[in-house]
Amino acid sequence: MQTLTLIRPDDMHLHLRDGDALKAVLPYTARQMGRAVIMPNLKPPVAQVEDALAYKQRILDALPPGSRFQPLMTLYLTDNTTVETVRAAKAAGVVAFKLYPAGATTNSDSGVTDLFKLLPVLREIAAQDLRFLVHGEVTDADIDIFDREAVFIERILKPVLAEVPDLKVVFEHITTAEAARLVCEAGDNVAASVTPQHLLLNRNDLLVGGVRPHHYCLPVLKRETHRQALVAAATGDKAHKFFLGTDSAPHPQHAKENACGCAGMFSAMTAIELYAEVFEAAGALDKLQAFASQNGARFYGLPENSDTVTLVKQAQSVPASVPMGEAQLVPMRAGGEVAWTLQQD
Repeated sequence: MQTLTLIRPDDMHLHLRDGDALKAVLPYTARQMGRAVIMPNLKPPVAQVEDALAYKQRILDALPPGSRFQPLMTLYLTDNTTVETVRAAKAAGVVAFKLYPAGATTNSDSGVTDLFKLLPVLREIAAQDLRFLVHGEVTDADIDIFDREAVFIERILKPVLAEVPDLKVVFEHITTAEAARLVCEAGDNVAASVTPQHLLLNRNDLLVGGVRPHHYCLPVLKRETHRQALVAAATGDKAHKFFLGTDSAPHPQHAKENACGCAGMFSAMTAIELYAEVFEAAGALDKLQAFASQNGARFYGLPENSDTVTLVKQAQSVPASVPMGEAQLVPMRAGGEVAWTLQQD
């Protein structure tokens, strides 16, 4: 039987929510990952250092006994973020600030309305050697939802990089060939996280044969040519600039399956196994460890994890749903199979 042993991976883009949802989903990530960069889009947002420290403690309190998982905390960038907030974040061990353009995705109502007004804050983020995490979409009503990422690159990201050339940017959950090209062509201060859904699925998986609400995420799934471009980037000559970030986003089943289904896919249950499928299909299993366990740590200035995980080429069934408090949560590949299985510790 084929086995694959990797340095324990990190999830560089994760949503854990809070309360009962946090307690339900955290064990899936803690079993696979050594660390995770925790997204701050709670209600209210995690926008101050004291909020981040309190949230971190709630995460630690919810961990299974004996877990060594480490949450890496971020702050939500708002129009009111100050240079002093950045300095306090650095002192407290916060690793990054997250840009949500106002209205771009789940719980983004407090997001930034004009990033260029925050250039002094971005310069301080660079000076403090923090990371700037970008949800890279414009939200103008006249821009097609499938074009939002490409327009963001030209209108926002390139000008910001020109203004703050030493800013260390993670272009989060990229979905397009344009984004992959930007990361490849930029300096080593620009990297990207890539999700399993954007490496495995295209917009046919969302729309053909009826709308599939559990495949609805933001940024939305794109054309097959874009999916292929992401796989090529993650396995190509500039692969060191791309790393694992699931964007796993738990929503209760009833909130996904309604007339206004919310955005997000829950992939944490089988995250590393799904990525293994991608790299195996690309003939690049030898590059999975760098993508999952080394590139992200290096970009964040962290040591690699000291232990390993082992995958076995053995199919596993994914349940149709799992409990999340009093609700049900539908995982990615629900009711189907994943080709690889993470060995029990």
